Amino acid sequence: MNNTFIAEILELPVQERIRLIELIWDSIAAIPEAVEVSPALKAELEAHLVEFEANPEAGYFWNQMKSRLKDGSWRTAET
Repeated sequence: MNNTFIAEILELPVQERIRLIELIWDSIAAIPEAVEVSPALKAELEAHLVEFEANPEAGYFWNQMKSRLKDGSWRTAET
């Protein structure tokens, strides 16, 4: 990708850059098999799945997690 093209993109208004990101994301999501997942990440995801299946009540509901993300409390070790 050439630097001139990148500079032009960065000069776009924020809303247009967001729309461009959405278009790019949608094009990637359309072919999920093209996204490589490393063996280390696969192993980590498997471990999380096993942990969840062993104790599905240990997590958070979406509204709880959203609240923690907004107020920054996700950074603490509190459960």
